[in-house]
Amino acid sequence: MARGRAQILKSEVLYQGKVFRLQRDTVIEPGGVQAERDIIVHPGSVVVLPIFKDGRVLLIRQYRHSVGEFLWELVAGRKEPNETPVAAARRELVEETRYSAKRLRKLMRVVPTPGFVNEWMWIFAAEGLTEGAAQPEEDEKITPRIFTLKQAEKMIERGTLRDAKSICGILYYMRFIKRVH
Repeated sequence: MARGRAQILKSEVLYQGKVFRLQRDTVIEPGGVQAERDIIVHPGSVVVLPIFKDGRVLLIRQYRHSVGEFLWELVAGRKEPNETPVAAARRELVEETRYSAKRLRKLMRVVPTPGFVNEWMWIFAAEGLTEGAAQPEEDEKITPRIFTLKQAEKMIERGTLRDAKSICGILYYMRFIKRVH
């Protein structure tokens, strides 16, 4: 089995935007394959599962232009340059829900689209919630709603909750942390 990293022969920026850049790398991958790879370079993001004392969870609903639909999701957002995942999770939680958390528990770190995006997502459970004032970004129109874990699980089963990062975070929490069956 080949190990190691690719040797980058050439890297060219094709597009630079506010959120990500697109680059084309010419590489020799472990195992000797030479290839051109288009990669979206992303600073990383955080996902937050807000959990109330009674075990219910908060989901948000917002319009996602890329898929042309309103989606139910966990709180999530981009990590700013030089921002730690924990700081980003705390910021996003307040911005999108008006809650702050006494405790953030790292559930997992995942790579959502490794075929062409280098983004890592840190998924946290937020506990010890305190309500404050929401601070959504100007382009965010968010509807929060509280669900039981069983309701969230049913939404996943029925296909009304289709967002991969949210499915991953909720099911991981239910299976390995809360042990809901």
